[in-house]
Amino acid sequence: TGGSRAPDYRSILSISDEAARAQALNEHLSTRSYVQGYSLSQADVDAFRQLSTPPADPQLFHVARWFRHIEALLGSPCGKGQPCRLQASKGRRVQPQWSPPAGTQPCRLHLYNSLTRNKEVFIPQDGKKVTWYCCGPTVYDASHMGHARSYISFDILRRVLKDYFKFDVFYCMNITDIDDKIIKRARQNHLFEQYLEKRPEAAQLLEDVQAALKPFSVKLNETTDPDKKQMLERIQHEVQLATEPLEKAVQSRLTGEEVSSCVEVLLEEAKDLLSDWLDSTLGSDVTDNSIFSKLPKFWEGEFHRDMEALNVLPPDVLTRVSEYVPEIVNFVQKIVDNGYGYVSNGSVYFDTAKFASSEKHSYGKLVPEAVGDQKALQEGEGDLSISADRLSEKRSPNDFALWKASKPGEPSWPCPWGKGRPGWHIECSAMAGTLLGASMDIHGGGFDLRFPHHDNELAQSEAYFENDCWVRYFLHTGHLTIAGCKMSKSLKNFITIKDALKKHSARQLRLAFLMHSWKDTLDYSSNTMESALQYEKFLNEFFLNVKDILRAPVDITGQFEKWGEEEAELNKNFYDKKTAIHEALCDNVDTRTVMEEMRALVSQCNLYMAARKAMRKRPNRALLENIALYLTHMLKIFGAIEEESSLGFPVGGSGTSLNLESTVMPYLQVLSEFREGVRKIAREQKVPEVLQLSDALRDDILPELGVRFEDHEGLPTVVKLVDRNTLLKEREEKRQVEEEKRKKKEEAARRKQEQEAAKLAKMKIPPSEMFLSETDKYSKFDENGLPTHDAEGKELSKGQAKKVKKLFEAQEKLYKEYLQMPQNGSFQ
Repeated sequence: TGGSRAPDYRSILSISDEAARAQALNEHLSTRSYVQGYSLSQADVDAFRQLSTPPADPQLFHVARWFRHIEALLGSPCGKGQPCRLQASKGRRVQPQWSPPAGTQPCRLHLYNSLTRNKEVFIPQDGKKVTWYCCGPTVYDASHMGHARSYISFDILRRVLKDYFKFDVFYCMNITDIDDKIIKRARQNHLFEQYLEKRPEAAQLLEDVQAALKPFSVKLNETTDPDKKQMLERIQHEVQLATEPLEKAVQSRLTGEEVSSCVEVLLEEAKDLLSDWLDSTLGSDVTDNSIFSKLPKFWEGEFHRDMEALNVLPPDVLTRVSEYVPEIVNFVQKIVDNGYGYVSNGSVYFDTAKFASSEKHSYGKLVPEAVGDQKALQEGEGDLSISADRLSEKRSPNDFALWKASKPGEPSWPCPWGKGRPGWHIECSAMAGTLLGASMDIHGGGFDLRFPHHDNELAQSEAYFENDCWVRYFLHTGHLTIAGCKMSKSLKNFITIKDALKKHSARQLRLAFLMHSWKDTLDYSSNTMESALQYEKFLNEFFLNVKDILRAPVDITGQFEKWGEEEAELNKNFYDKKTAIHEALCDNVDTRTVMEEMRALVSQCNLYMAARKAMRKRPNRALLENIALYLTHMLKIFGAIEEESSLGFPVGGSGTSLNLESTVMPYLQVLSEFREGVRKIAREQKVPEVLQLSDALRDDILPELGVRFEDHEGLPTVVKLVDRNTLLKEREEKRQVEEEKRKKKEEAARRKQEQEAAKLAKMKIPPSEMFLSETDKYSKFDENGLPTHDAEGKELSKGQAKKVKKLFEAQEKLYKEYLQMPQNGSFQ
């Protein structure tokens, strides 16, 4: 305190009468030099706060003055028991009491949950970590725009949750490579290829087409779906049109070339018809199981290439059904053990009635009104699993297959119930359960998968884990129509992703999706794409204008310009739009509203720039740059800008700030591909000198430059930039390995040469002479050189005679091959 000595307040505070206490306090203050800088201590404050009001007596002006001063700083006198604090300072004033602002309630993310058919607050089960499983494709044909509808939409949702809301998303997707559709398509392709290899004559082809048309006509008459019926009628009509020219050509005995041309046309038009007929008649005879993995492997590769072209992020983990069969078998077994599955004729079915009757379970959570829909249930079981005998194996028509006993012509895996294959629904449950456990945050898929696929997934998974929360949030993307019409593979009116990318860029397709709600039907049409093209052009013009403004020369201080009313208004609009965009993203990731808000923001910027231009004034560059950077950031979050770009859509590459690897790698890759092509030709043409030069480039020249070429059999060369010394060390080790490999190769070649020489020597022996030299075994021979008696003179038994005759016939075959060999044959 500022006084010369601390006052003794004990006697003053002990006075009970307030007027007398005020008198004593005034006398005390009159002796202090407070006018010359005396600062109140906490004891002073406590004394004054004992007074309820300033004294009315004008002679007590010292007390009245300080009372009002303290009251102005601290408010009214403290109540009983309330502490009063006044910070001592050199000045006479102290800081007033501070109160925090009321603020606003933060917006929370809501997602439309198919389990409730409402928008629900999104609350992950484990902090910011989000576990997400997405149903992947059944790979038996080209990916189409229906696939793009789901996977682009989920890619946008995933990016928003990860990059905007900052969730730690673990994204899992499956590939269905075991399925009725795959089995049937693989057999059809295989049998049709075999049919073509036989090169059927025109008459035979016509006969086969007529035979195939009979069951096809029955199928056509039984079809009630109008779209599918129209498709079948179109196939029938096109086959008939292609048949007539061939029939006339055969009747008129036209030239072979003219007939062949008609045959080719009919084979093309009747491919689906003949393939289906061949499968129905010969499908059960197919034994080559490799065809069932070859087909899905090819189409999976095409799918991944399509997703990469669309800038869809790859999953964190990808599961294939063929790789999880043991887990699926265990999953099915536990469902049976838990009492919700039963074995019937080698297949295992889910007991829907037993599950639904359980107090802790519910069947048909997503679409309860569809339970019992036999058409949908049979579609879920697959074309190869709805025969009368298969349906009769079920306790209830509502039951579905967990495991299917394999029939002839189908792939199979061993299991406790006999050889079979997984049902469709169980695949996702087992794979997702293995990786994500008993409960996941998000499960995603197309709208058409809700029933029976996802409802059956939920049932069997909750039967396995004995819970009722396998999925917390079920997200379903909307349908995709083509110019207002239903899209379906079976109707063959789908547009492949590759075809779509020939017309529009990946960014334009994504913008079209962003301009629609992810959960509603999207119509892929010329109008839809035109809107996306115009939106892209509108944004791009804005970015180009801003770049032009930023390129204008300005000194370092000129970057910061005074704001007028126009800048303040535009900045206010900017923050209003950011708030609106945030609220739209919180509202079920409403990108449609976001895109409109972004359009409105750009329109406001355009008006501002036009107004400044009209006044011949330069727009505020910093403000426009901030807005453009924000829009670029949002477009990157949505995946609409895939390349490196600091501002706007990239132009002619990924910028200038490139590192060594990104700069030189394209050239090295070209060199690698050229080298591989040269090596291939050199191997085919047997030019060892070129192969040696190619190896020298890899082993001697490139390592000196810090470049490694890794050759892998059957795979593209891997190109890497590595430390030079490391490469030189590896080169020496590789030479040692190559030397050992060379020695082994020479040894193998020597053995092969000996074997070929021995085989040729054996082939040269006429069958009539092959036994004559074996006098230690035989003593008599017939006119053909066949032994009749053994070395002891005993006649050979029937078994022995049969054996030597078999050897004789085999040598006879070899000798004929030898005689038919040209003089310069491979063995000469």
